[in-house]
Amino acid sequence: MESTGWMGAAQAARRCAAALLMTGAAALLPAAADAAQLGVLVLPAQGDDEPVTVYYPTDSPAGPLRHGFHTLLAADRGQPARGNGRLVVISHGTGGGHFVHTDLAQALVAEGFVVAVPLHKGDNWRDHRVGTFDSVKRRPQEVSRAIDAVGRDPRLAPLLSLDRVGVYGMSAGGFTALAMAGGRWSPQRFVQHCDVHLAEDFQFCTGVITQLTGGWLDRLKLRVARWEIHRRFDDDRETYGHVDPRVASVVAAVPAAAPFDLATLAEPRVPLGLVTMNGDRWLRPVFHAEAVLAACRTCERVAHLAQGGHGAMLSPLPPGLDGVLGEMLNDPPGFDRAALPDVDRRIVGYFLRTLQVGSEGLEAQPPVPPSMGLP
Repeated sequence: MESTGWMGAAQAARRCAAALLMTGAAALLPAAADAAQLGVLVLPAQGDDEPVTVYYPTDSPAGPLRHGFHTLLAADRGQPARGNGRLVVISHGTGGGHFVHTDLAQALVAEGFVVAVPLHKGDNWRDHRVGTFDSVKRRPQEVSRAIDAVGRDPRLAPLLSLDRVGVYGMSAGGFTALAMAGGRWSPQRFVQHCDVHLAEDFQFCTGVITQLTGGWLDRLKLRVARWEIHRRFDDDRETYGHVDPRVASVVAAVPAAAPFDLATLAEPRVPLGLVTMNGDRWLRPVFHAEAVLAACRTCERVAHLAQGGHGAMLSPLPPGLDGVLGEMLNDPPGFDRAALPDVDRRIVGYFLRTLQVGSEGLEAQPPVPPSMGLP
């Protein structure tokens, strides 16, 4: 969606990219000490997919590497070194890219993980032509194909056992993560949610083209938004899901969750952890992350930031965001980003535990069948 829909405004992606263009390299440099053992390579696009960026342990010497709109200290295409044998796939949010979770990727690599970040087609900082629901229909398959791509690579495949893969996602990537955990969703649940909670969850339902201000135009905005939502989605009556038996652990940060049938997340097929923010104004917690935690009998709150906003887990955070987009993504007053390394450590620890890193027979596991998409 361009003018209507959660996390789907093309204008938001353009403004985010423009803000990043104004960013100096030094402002986004991760800590050099953490990056010294970091290798980065890009697996080329296959078929209809975009490239997959891979972070991994290496003993090759590091140097400055242009990385999106910033410079990273890493070994460009360095020789992969043996780590802990596990892969984690990161799904970025709408308008994001391979570089928006670099700090988490580095924390994972420091503990021996290989990290793959597929660029979601038509829903990234360079290309925002795909509507929101068209994107989330294909995102889980893109995650599965990223696992396939890593498994085909002769440099990486011998170092990994792909029977237990982790998935992390934030926002629209969190939606992807919930789907990878076994959640099933439908556009009609989105429509029903916005019919009831449009004013309370306005940015989720409409994106960041406009916002409610308490003025006389609000009634018109609500009427137009409701009409547009029904026009776009009333004809799509399908329920969607995706199963990949290789995925064995999932972490969803501030996920878009209202379109899900929460009964399908009551007992997820794999361990499911959530990262939550009290200050999230884009995806109101009561309708999204907290709703999942309330419905799920086995989920774990991996981390919670009482003052964190929706963009807290964007690390590095693009500076210079303004307008409605800036209000939704910039850190709220009083939020201290010094808390984020501990959140990253908690996420890493969750994957270490639930992916059974260090368990006996790690490299002797039989191959796992390819993924299955469920309509």
